[in-house]
Amino acid sequence: MEKIAVLLVMIVSIISTWLFGKWYYERKMSRMLNRLSEMIESAKNGQFRESTYDESKLSAIESKMRQYLLESGTSKEQLSKERDEIKTLISDIAHQTKTPISNIMLYGQLLDEEGLSVNGKTYINQLNHQTTKLSFLVQALVNTSRLETGMIHVTPKRQLLRPLLEDIIKDLQPMFNEKQQSIHLQCGLEQASFDYKWTKEALLNIVDNANKYTKEAGEITIKVLEYESFCRIDIQDSGIGIKESEINKIFIRFYRAKEVYHMEGVGIGLFLTREIIMLQGGYIKVASKQNQGSLFSVFLPKS
Repeated sequence: MEKIAVLLVMIVSIISTWLFGKWYYERKMSRMLNRLSEMIESAKNGQFRESTYDESKLSAIESKMRQYLLESGTSKEQLSKERDEIKTLISDIAHQTKTPISNIMLYGQLLDEEGLSVNGKTYINQLNHQTTKLSFLVQALVNTSRLETGMIHVTPKRQLLRPLLEDIIKDLQPMFNEKQQSIHLQCGLEQASFDYKWTKEALLNIVDNANKYTKEAGEITIKVLEYESFCRIDIQDSGIGIKESEINKIFIRFYRAKEVYHMEGVGIGLFLTREIIMLQGGYIKVASKQNQGSLFSVFLPKS
């Protein structure tokens, strides 16, 4: 009997020790997980500070997590600081270049009104033309930088597409007339959700390219098709087309195919177009064959 009693005492002691050890381990793990959760929550709210936690009381895992969060917080603050500096630089560039370019264009127009020789007129026309290109390039670079640093915010709202497309055609009509091109609009009362200003700039780039790469007396058609969730804007031209191997590259910033090196452009327009459309939850598809024209399909959400 005594042996049985001793054995039972030993068993009870072992079980009690195991239960106490299990309880202590689970309690310690629970406290550690709670502290880790607090650290992560503080980091998410941007309130994690080194002084909040005593390293001497932390486990090895908690210490590593603490160090990681401190370094991440520092990197985030540095990134935010650098982004603010870029924003300031972009604003300075836009401001500092706008006035000189405007002045050059103004003086060019004033000189054009003077009684210049034929050569003088030619030089002034070239000056005005190159200044316009420079203004466009600076603005395109500024917009690209603004997109990449999150400075451009689109505010889509549901509205008619027809006024937007008519506005684009009106802006480019002199260019169509100069090349004797026909521009056709097929659009009813379709509505989509988009930011008027930025969507106009995006589509303007595509229509401008259609004009640029379509020969004289060519045709350009803009057609709107309505689906359940999207509106599709087709911009079809009868221009030089795009090689199949080039289609996936045309939206890369500064990319230009060899066939168009001699033509005006810097390779920023389509990059900006895609970024602006994607910011609004839309996307673009391209179908083209060399010497058979191109079809750009822009999909914009309806809501």
